Amino acid sequence: MKANRTATLIKLLVLLCLSVLCVSQEFDFFYFVQQWPGSYCDTKQSCCYPTTGKPAADFGIHGLWPNYQDGNYPQNCDSKNPFNPDKVADLRSSMQKNWPTLACPSGNGVSFWTHEWEKHGTCSESVLDQHGYFQAALSLQKQAKLLQALASAGINPDGGSYSMSNIKRAIQEAVGFTPWIECNTDASGNSQLYQIYLCVDTTGKNLIECPVFPKGKCGSEIEFPSF
Repeated sequence: MKANRTATLIKLLVLLCLSVLCVSQEFDFFYFVQQWPGSYCDTKQSCCYPTTGKPAADFGIHGLWPNYQDGNYPQNCDSKNPFNPDKVADLRSSMQKNWPTLACPSGNGVSFWTHEWEKHGTCSESVLDQHGYFQAALSLQKQAKLLQALASAGINPDGGSYSMSNIKRAIQEAVGFTPWIECNTDASGNSQLYQIYLCVDTTGKNLIECPVFPKGKCGSEIEFPSF
C-alpha cells in the first residue's frame, strides 16, 4: 500500500513538473530587434505606414524575440492567447510613434503588433504578459538609442557606405554590448543595413552579451539607406 502511494505521488510530481515547472521558462534569452525602415522599403519596393503618417527617421522596433540557446527563436507558441488591443491601450500612442508599421497592411499598427505578439510574444508568457511584452520593447528602444549612437560616430542614413566594423563598434561603445547586424541586399546587389539585434536577459529588461548570434552575413562595407 505504501509503495503504491509513493508511486502515485511520484507520478503527480512528474505531471506537475511537466505542466508548470518544466515549462516555466521556454527560452534562454531575448533578441531585441530594431529595423531600419529605409532598407525594408528598398527591398520590398512598397511600404505601409500607420495612419498617423510616415514615421520619423529612426529605427523602428521589430520585436522582442525569445530565443533558444542555439540562436533559433520559437514561434507561434500559444494560439489560445490572441493579441488584444485593449490590453495595451495606454501604450498605443508610444507604439504608433516608436513601433512604426512597416508591413502591409498597416492601418493603425494593430495588424503588425498582432503578428509580433502571436508569433513571438506568446513565447514569453512565463515572464511577460501582453502589456509587459510591448512595454519592455519600448523601454529597450529608449535605452538603446541606436540612431543616436551611429550619428555620434558619423554614421548616418544618407545612402552612403560604411564599414561594418565601424557600425558595430559605434553601437558597442554606446550601449556597452556587442550587436549583431543583419543586412538586406537591394536590386543592385548592395549590402544594406537592415536590422540590429541586441541580447536581453530573461526578464526582458537588461541588455547582455549575446550567448550566440543568429546565422547571417553582411559585407565588409554596408550601405545605410536613407528614409
